Amino acid sequence: AMGLWAGFDRTADGMQFDDRLGLGPFSFQYAVGVDGISLPLVFLTTLIIPLCVLVSWRIDNTKAFMMLLLLVELAVTGAFTSVDAFLFLLFWEIAMIPMYFVIAFWGGPKRVHAAIKFLLFSVAGSLLLGIGIAALHHEGGTYDLVALAQVEYAPEVQFWIFLALFVGFAIKVPMIPVHGWIADAHGEAPAVGHVILSGLLLKMGAYGLIRFCLFMLPEASATFAPLAMWLSVLAILYGGFLALAQSAIKRFFAYSSIAHMGFITLGIFGLNQEAIQGAVLQMVNHGMTMGTLFLAAGMLYDRTHNPMIDAYGGLHHVMPRFTVLLTIFVISTIGLPGTGSFIGEFMILIGTSYHSYLLVLFALCGIVVGAVYMLSLF
Repeated sequence: AMGLWAGFDRTADGMQFDDRLGLGPFSFQYAVGVDGISLPLVFLTTLIIPLCVLVSWRIDNTKAFMMLLLLVELAVTGAFTSVDAFLFLLFWEIAMIPMYFVIAFWGGPKRVHAAIKFLLFSVAGSLLLGIGIAALHHEGGTYDLVALAQVEYAPEVQFWIFLALFVGFAIKVPMIPVHGWIADAHGEAPAVGHVILSGLLLKMGAYGLIRFCLFMLPEASATFAPLAMWLSVLAILYGGFLALAQSAIKRFFAYSSIAHMGFITLGIFGLNQEAIQGAVLQMVNHGMTMGTLFLAAGMLYDRTHNPMIDAYGGLHHVMPRFTVLLTIFVISTIGLPGTGSFIGEFMILIGTSYHSYLLVLFALCGIVVGAVYMLSLF
């Protein structure tokens, strides 16, 4: 990933480091590459997984756990770099399998229920994605993402394909009202499971919205954009108020993730350069900050087996260095000036202001709520 980053030409358009291999009689091919959207997410993936390995030294059945961890890295990196729609769907499905086992085998007391719920929502989203990608292939005659982006689809065709893809990706983000799985999954997953879910798998949904919905179906995206932006603002406020009401630390971070992902989808459907760049930057910021906070929550839970936030008062007396790091990432999550989250949120708000100042006002209220719930936790 560092080699890709160093060799990437920031002045060039389109995919770079393109690698293609035909697969005989099949209409799809092994085709991968990176552009300015996928490269930061590949870098995020390859940064987070080694951290997950480092914090897994107390995990039972280490060999199986590490195998699943590497399988997740393979699948997520493959999804972010796929230039073939069928290959993207294949990697999307592969990512779901190890995550199910990580929750079911190493999770909390209700881990099986949470894992099955995660699986059912994921399968529903995958079916819709499969239908949407099959329809794209039927209309465009290819699975190549670059070629599909050049095809002009009839408005009614765009509408139905967009609807299938949008709901499929929205389940993974998750957007309201298809967010029902996230609290249970985060509430029962082990520490590493939280990091993979919030840091990587949620970003796959947001990445799919940009790569498929915006690039291939621009007219339908413009039609649905107002609805998607209002749903995003609703997620920011709804997730924030629900986080404020939580007494368990894992569920607290789960609902705060809904709020932060609301900012990302708000930027994506801003449909302008500032908003989309802010959304991509915020994906990386969210993966790093929330991933670290989930590791902190998992670390505390592993040592105390007490999920309640109130149980950790006076933490700075016994874990002063841990508390310093926690302070830095709490400040970053709030979006204080000088942190990456401030830049990402600021760009999203600028892009949103081109559409509606009322949306910006509600999003700013969400930032205030975010500061309240993070500082109350702290």
